[in-house]
Amino acid sequence: MPRTATQSKEERIDLRTSREVKDLIQRAAELLGTTMSAFIIHRSYDAAREVLAQQDSLVLSDRERDLFLDLLDSPPKPNRALKQLLRER
Repeated sequence: MPRTATQSKEERIDLRTSREVKDLIQRAAELLGTTMSAFIIHRSYDAAREVLAQQDSLVLSDRERDLFLDLLDSPPKPNRALKQLLRER
């Protein structure tokens, strides 16, 4: 997790969970030689970045990609509904 010298830990996240979940997280943190807090923050941070990266990416099949590129090269002419919509803006 990126960290600069000027960053401080001022924010707090409170969590409630079952004993089973807490024990499991504690064991995993201990195996990695870290605290539960550091483990939770690091893993949550990584998961959040992955979710956001997936939302920022668009994966197309070859067929979809070709259709998209064709539409960019030769866009359809605006129809009446589109022209009306643009006038309303």
